[in-house]
Amino acid sequence: MEQPERPGEPEGMAPPGTAPAPETASPEAAEPESAAPEAAAPAATAPEAAAAPVRTRRRGRTTLLIAGAAVLGLVAGTCTGYLVQADREPTKLPPLSQPKLKQSKGEAPEPLSAARDRRVRTDGDLRKLLLKKPRGAKEADWSSADDGWMDLASYAETFSDPKDIFPELVGNEFRRAAVVAWEQGQTAVEIRLVQYRQEESMAAAEEARGAHYWADDEDNHSWPIPGTEDGMAYAYTRPETKPGYLPQYEAKAFAWRGDIVMEIFVSSTKTVGKKTLLGLAKRQMERL
Repeated sequence: MEQPERPGEPEGMAPPGTAPAPETASPEAAEPESAAPEAAAPAATAPEAAAAPVRTRRRGRTTLLIAGAAVLGLVAGTCTGYLVQADREPTKLPPLSQPKLKQSKGEAPEPLSAARDRRVRTDGDLRKLLLKKPRGAKEADWSSADDGWMDLASYAETFSDPKDIFPELVGNEFRRAAVVAWEQGQTAVEIRLVQYRQEESMAAAEEARGAHYWADDEDNHSWPIPGTEDGMAYAYTRPETKPGYLPQYEAKAFAWRGDIVMEIFVSSTKTVGKKTLLGLAKRQMERL
């Protein structure tokens, strides 16, 4: 039987003593007004807390943003500067011409003479700086010089091992050699002036020191050459003997000045005296 509705009851309200249907229950009505705050809720257990997801902050993002902003700023500044400079008129450069220098009045000084400028003498004909052949002496027919000159190959042939000395002379910038030779009685004399270019090293001084090293021996007398830095003269006391020839005593002298090395070779059937050897060396060096 249908029960009549009571006045004053809203529609949809269940009668007293009956529970409302679950789908029509209101959450706000189910919760009491005196509900406890969220803080009073019981704490979650340890396993539940560990399983909760944790948010982490990404690293490096801010640094990349700053670096990108710096690069953009640099590019923008460069472009702006270029545009500003492109709009300006080009700056005029100063003229290349300089004020004319005033020259002193009067004649220019004369070039130095050969007596005051050594290069004037040594760049000329070296044969003119050689000692002259003494009176009564005859020219030597055994000299390898051609008209008083020795080229690189001819000069290398005067050494005991030409194949080894040839590249050394090339490296030391051999330029030329002037030669004079004569015979007087039983004595033979040969004087050489060997010149080097000396663009890379002091070859003349090095060659002179090498000659001293090989010339010095226990069986000789040695004397310094006056007027030179380290020139030396050597007279050997033991003769050289060859079949069919008389024993020959040898003497040598080496010195250098500028780019020229002086070489003197004397051979005689008698011991070469100090006066004879030093006299030749001193007079030859004075001509340089």
